[in-house]
Amino acid sequence: MAYIQTYIAILAVSLLAIPFLKVKWKGIITLSLVVFSAIWSGYLVLPALLGEKLEFVFQGSIVTGEIPIRIDALSAWFILLINFTIITGALYGLYYMKAYRKQASNLTLHCVAYLLAQTSLMAMCVIQNSLVFLFAWEIMTISTFLLIIFEYYKQDTLKAGINFLIQSHAAILFLTLGFIWVYYQTGSYDFVAISQFSINFPPVTSLALFFFFFIGFAVKAGFVPFHTWLPYAHPVAPSHISGVMSGVIIKIGIFGILRMLQLIQTDYVVLGYIILVFSVISGIYGVMLAILQHDLKKLLAYHSIENIGIIGIGIGLGTLGIGQQNTTLILLGFGGALLHVLNHSLFKSLLFYSAGNVYQATHTLNIEHFGGLVKQMPQTTILFLIAALAICGLPPFNGFVSEFLIYSGLFDGMASKEMLNLVALLFSVFGLVLIGGLALLCFTKAFGAMFLGNPRHLFHTEPKESNLGKLVPMYMAATFIVVIGLFPQFFFSLISEPLKLYTGKINFTGEITTAISITETMQTIGFSAMGFIALALLIFLIRNRIIAQKSKPILATWSCGYVGETEKMQYTASSFIRSYRKLAEPMLSIKKNKIEVEGIFPITGRHETHPYDKIEEWLIDKPWSLMKLFFGKFRFLQNGNPQFYVLYGVTFIALIISIPIINEIIKKIIYFLNQI
Repeated sequence: MAYIQTYIAILAVSLLAIPFLKVKWKGIITLSLVVFSAIWSGYLVLPALLGEKLEFVFQGSIVTGEIPIRIDALSAWFILLINFTIITGALYGLYYMKAYRKQASNLTLHCVAYLLAQTSLMAMCVIQNSLVFLFAWEIMTISTFLLIIFEYYKQDTLKAGINFLIQSHAAILFLTLGFIWVYYQTGSYDFVAISQFSINFPPVTSLALFFFFFIGFAVKAGFVPFHTWLPYAHPVAPSHISGVMSGVIIKIGIFGILRMLQLIQTDYVVLGYIILVFSVISGIYGVMLAILQHDLKKLLAYHSIENIGIIGIGIGLGTLGIGQQNTTLILLGFGGALLHVLNHSLFKSLLFYSAGNVYQATHTLNIEHFGGLVKQMPQTTILFLIAALAICGLPPFNGFVSEFLIYSGLFDGMASKEMLNLVALLFSVFGLVLIGGLALLCFTKAFGAMFLGNPRHLFHTEPKESNLGKLVPMYMAATFIVVIGLFPQFFFSLISEPLKLYTGKINFTGEITTAISITETMQTIGFSAMGFIALALLIFLIRNRIIAQKSKPILATWSCGYVGETEKMQYTASSFIRSYRKLAEPMLSIKKNKIEVEGIFPITGRHETHPYDKIEEWLIDKPWSLMKLFFGKFRFLQNGNPQFYVLYGVTFIALIISIPIINEIIKKIIYFLNQI
């Protein structure tokens, strides 16, 4: 307990001191505090990851009662991965934000909000008092809002931030309703009361309670249809904040769902099917929209929704395992989900950092304007490629490991002869296959259009590689991406204690052996893939060595007998996915704007596509339009005439005075009727 009090004191002093520091020291002190917090919390939670549970109890206040701080293996796992991405984000941001040094007051608020976000994320992983948990959730929400709207003077940034804030508070509403329901039935704010509630009531009631919490956490995580804030917030935030949001902030929603699955006793089979359906739809819908995006960070934002869907498939599979008492499904489902939480935080933060490098080099995020950046930004190109291969689930990178575990669990679950179970798992396998294939198409488009070919746009300044300060945190993330892909056994062993929280008293000695054999298979595949990559690089180097000794004539590009502008003749990002767009058009909302092409080398031809989220159109835009139409009927009340406004005031006062009189009259009438 003394450790926690000391940390709170240091954090409070630091937050008060940051506004008075010079601009160049604000970032350095923030980074130092982030690293200190990570080391301090890592030292505190590491024993829990190895099986030792820790518990502290603060006295709290009359309102909150006792505040239990419980650190178990699940808390430890999330705190450790949160801190790694927070550190890389702070280190990257230290150099990324140099372009904004003239905005001293903004930087002050940014640094304070970043520290509060880290602290609140860690707090939510260990606090098990519902009132204090909601308080920490609110701090996390407001600090994230401040991080998003760093460039608040831009209209799109402010709108995206307010959108995030409104939807986050909708999430808090559902969480609050769930906690109030538990308190009403048990009289306790302790999370233990949630278990007592679910045990004492039928499965239908506990299932309803779970969905209050699920909706609240799903909004933060970005499950469809609660995802609509996410594609707006990521593009407008600074790139290191986008990396942290996608890497860890939306993962606190996953943590909340996993925590509630641990606490609430219900019909896990039904719950597993429901989570699988939500997750498969989220994964497919997210990647389908990602392919159509022209804004690089918006593309990556939709891929966050896709990967939340993949994590959800693992959670749904593990939940089915609990209901069916199938420990193999629990290990492979929850194991794949927990590893994918880590893996996604690594490769998605790396992708957003790469996007930040490209943005600061070119001052645009429009994929159609890029081309040939590999020549000016070779290191960013390689790092983006590593992250792209990882997110597509290809060996020998980390995305392959977690997806392989989930695939293995899905195929293992098909051994059941129950028809509903077989259909649900086949549906999930089909969804996961489709997600992987579409992700490969999307990143082939993005990587090819951005880094390969010839430049499509003349920038005011020549793009150049980012400095070492921004590349170091990217190499840190890339290193873990490769290491996890090559040594999955070690990282699977790290989640053995979190998995025990869901296996309960079931003996899973045989199943853990099966899981280890699967990781051995993955390791073999990983090393084989690495060997193939090494062989390809060796052949490439030998080829370059041979070609270097020969003369290199430079000739005009042959193009069907005509010599033209090669940058106009290469694939654009939109033309590359034209066939897919034609197939997906009936399911998505796509607006077109085009001028017909004329001549051999057209000058005026143009074809633009503008994708829009159909779910957002149905669930937000149309209800909002109807609400505006309804309230517009009362616009006559605000007519600008002071006499009417005085009349409104007099009418309101008259109503207030008349209510007690009317109440007395009603009482006398009732009394008279009773006498009769």
